[in-house]
Amino acid sequence: MFKQSKNKHTTMLTVMAIFVLPVVLAKLALDNQWFNQGVTNKGELIQPVMDYSGYLSEQPVKWRLVYHLPAQCDDVCENAIYSIQQVWLALGRETDRAQPTILYSSESDTQKVIQLQREQNIEVLESPTMPMADRSTVLVVDTMNNAMLRYTISKRREQAILGSRDILADVRKLLKLSRIG
Repeated sequence: MFKQSKNKHTTMLTVMAIFVLPVVLAKLALDNQWFNQGVTNKGELIQPVMDYSGYLSEQPVKWRLVYHLPAQCDDVCENAIYSIQQVWLALGRETDRAQPTILYSSESDTQKVIQLQREQNIEVLESPTMPMADRSTVLVVDTMNNAMLRYTISKRREQAILGSRDILADVRKLLKLSRIG
């Protein structure tokens, strides 16, 4: 009889340990930051988001790859434009949900603006007051016109192409998770 009671207690303690121990270990791991948390985006998250409603509110609701055209379109500028075009093309059947967008101001490279306006797949918009954005970055703007991710574009073409893969991965993930746009 004593042996049966001992077995019941052992069984009960074993069952409790099986259910309680993982919860306790998970709590300790989270509190003590024993692992890297699951960040999967490859771009830099913009905190707080930048509001682009003033520039894009009249446009159709889409995810956007935005680049600010500088006064002189150098290698970084050319790579950024090439990158957003290639990312958009790589989206395949999802291209109707995204739009490569170039914002320019009166200080932007006029020859490049004229050239880009001839492109069919790029939206070129004038913005009299350009928001403060680094001229070597491409921004992902959501369907509510909030810039949320930033990607630095390299001067070297090979590096820029590799960076485009990161943009593509994040945009595909966002499109998959989003039902809007």
